[in-house]
Amino acid sequence: MSLTLKNKKRITMEKIIHIILAGFGLFTAQLANAQGTIYLSNLDSPSRGTGAVGSDAWIAQEFFIGNTGNSYQLNSIQLLMSQATGSPSGFNVLFYSANGRIPGSLLGSLSGPSDPSAGGIFTYTASGLTLSSSTAYFIVLTSATPVANGSYIWNLGGFVYSNNWSVNASYSSSTHGADWAGFTGPYKFAVNATVVPEPTTYALVGLGLVCLTFWRARKAFTIIKAMNRLCSMSSMTA
Repeated sequence: MSLTLKNKKRITMEKIIHIILAGFGLFTAQLANAQGTIYLSNLDSPSRGTGAVGSDAWIAQEFFIGNTGNSYQLNSIQLLMSQATGSPSGFNVLFYSANGRIPGSLLGSLSGPSDPSAGGIFTYTASGLTLSSSTAYFIVLTSATPVANGSYIWNLGGFVYSNNWSVNASYSSSTHGADWAGFTGPYKFAVNATVVPEPTTYALVGLGLVCLTFWRARKAFTIIKAMNRLCSMSSMTA
């Protein structure tokens, strides 16, 4: 007995749905697993001293993204710290926009070790922070305790220009997160980010999935027609 038209349509639609779901799943998985890139780092630059971080000693280090034509998702920032002095607590890593050559508005806080007293390289992750081309940003460090009670120690390094990103050769300092003053720097850090795909990229991928779906649907329908013929021939010879 041959397959009915209703059954053929049902099988064809099932195949189309499966193909669409498989293609969409593959695409979203690739986006989710996209590996970040360290676009800027002076962690290996020669050491040039240290600076104390406390509730009354905020440090803001600027970096600049050149005209890359891309926007980026900030993944994480690494900091090179030395052993702390005294008994500091409440270490906090903040991310600011730039207002000229000083920090502007708070864009968000980063998550990571709250007590980098032992020293070393510490990683702080971001969530929902998008970086724009031709824009400056500040990494701002502070803590919950004044320097007199203990301070976290951030290492100074050198100027770096990489991937059209650059470290500002100076930094800003404040006693309360405002009224910033500039000093010679910079501090040691690294920025890990992922390029945000342009809308045209999504459109091209979507068009490719539609074409693939159409091609596979036609192929599936051709197979079904061939099966019908075989079934019809079998029923005639039976």
